[in-house]
This record gives sequence, structure tokens and C-alpha cells, in this order.
Amino acid sequence: MHYGIHYIDFLPGDPAALGPTLARTAIAAEQAGADMFTLADHFFQMEGMGKSEDPFLEAYTSMGFLAGQTERITLTLLVTGVTYRYPGLLAKIATTLDVLSQGRSMLGLGAAWYEREHVGLGVPYPPLRDRFEMLEETLQICLQMWSENNGPYEGKHYRLAETICQPQPIRRPPIFLGGSGEKKTLRMVAQYADLWNTTTPLEDLPHKLGVLRAHCDTLGRDMSEIRLTAGYFIDPFADTDAYLKSAEGYADLGFDLINVGPLPGNPDPAGWVARYGEEIAPRLAQIG
Repeated sequence: MHYGIHYIDFLPGDPAALGPTLARTAIAAEQAGADMFTLADHFFQMEGMGKSEDPFLEAYTSMGFLAGQTERITLTLLVTGVTYRYPGLLAKIATTLDVLSQGRSMLGLGAAWYEREHVGLGVPYPPLRDRFEMLEETLQICLQMWSENNGPYEGKHYRLAETICQPQPIRRPPIFLGGSGEKKTLRMVAQYADLWNTTTPLEDLPHKLGVLRAHCDTLGRDMSEIRLTAGYFIDPFADTDAYLKSAEGYADLGFDLINVGPLPGNPDPAGWVARYGEEIAPRLAQIG
């Protein structure tokens, strides 16, 4: 079983400390052998993690910074909110990250959900049905811009006269979709995704996997082509044996990566990551 580090808590305090702390944590993740380092795509801190007024850095700017601080680890958002950037610009942003990181990026994408920051910052927040339509059109636009087709794109929500994207990515960023909705999200996972991430409880995953498999069958997609990853955000040090037992449950279902990270309020996220790499990761690697 592999793991990725998800960083969501920019600690209150001196703004000058935010960048160095973020860099130390990403470097620690790379040194500890994590597959990926991810950030959430938000502008206000999520209310379940802290106060909306707590510090939160813009994700793609932060990833560009981390591209210059790291050498091997994959960098991606878990996940990009489809409402925040026009898709043609998003494709260019994701391409720039891929080029600057020497082919270490992925395009994480989701339908967006945090209404308060949309309203607060003046970002349109369409109904959920429209956001799912925008998500699929964004996927189609990005894939077209990462192809030899520079022509127009005509969709319901987006119309592009040209889809020029130069330079092209060093490696076409893998598509990383998050969410577990059965009718729309999992169908798009089956159709477009290279990786799927879910926070569905372990006991409910067999059903979700059955739905995903049915979508793959309908579309003629080999489900084994989709890497299965799961968010597993509990304290691994409180009961390590139970933690690893649950990880075995994910592995038994075909998942080969869990996303983990320091719980909110941890004053030393880099130290947490280093400890995870020393105490948990070697045992985790024996699973699967």
C-alpha cells in the first residue's frame, strides 16, 4: 500500500512562516517516500477544519512554489474546484505546473462545494447539475488542449474559438477525479479518470465499486486501468494496529494508495510526516 500526504491546515501566526512550513512538509513527504503531495483547492479554510478566517494559500501558486522545492514527488490538487477557473485557463495552469515540475503533476478535478467562499469572493455558484455539466466539459477541453487538435470547442457552458496550448505537457497530466456520486461522478470516473479518490467509509466501498464497475462495463472501459485511492484521515498513532487493519481492508478491495495527513492544529506538520514515514510507512508497504 502506498500513501500520499494531504496538507490542509495553514497554521495561524506569522504569514512569513507559511511558505517555509509548507516547503518543509512537502520535502519531508518526498524524503519519507510518499507518492504524492496534495493541497485542497480553497480560498477560505474549510469550516470543519478550522475557522473560515484561518490562513489558506491559493493552491496552484503554492504548487508552483513546491515544484521548485521538490524533485520526485507527484504534485496535485485534491481536487480542483471546477467553478474557480475557466477551463482553457485551467488547462494552461495545469500544463505550466507539469512543465515546471518536469512532468510530476496530475489534474485533480471535482464539482466544487464550498458555497460560502463562492459567495464571499463573488464567484458564481451554479446549481449542482450545472456544475457536473461544467466538470465534464472541463475534462473534454483539457484533453483537447493536450492533443493535436487546436480547433474550437463548443459546449453548453463553454465555447472556445481555439484550444492552443504551447508548450504541451512533458507528460499528459493524469486525470484524478474525486467524489462518489453514483450517477454522474462515477460515470465520469469510468469515462475519463486515470485515478479515483473517495472518502466513502470502508464498509460502503464494495457497493460503490460495483457501481463503478457497471459504468466501466457500459462504456467498454477496463476498470483495472483506474487507480483506486482513498482519503483516510484519522490518527495513525492512536491505535496503529487498527489503522493498518483498515488499510488492509482498502487493499483487499483493490485500493493501492491512501491519502493521509496531519490533523488540524498540529504545530509541526513536517515532523508528523517524518514520523509517519518512520513508524507507519514501512508496515503500510507490506500490505497489498
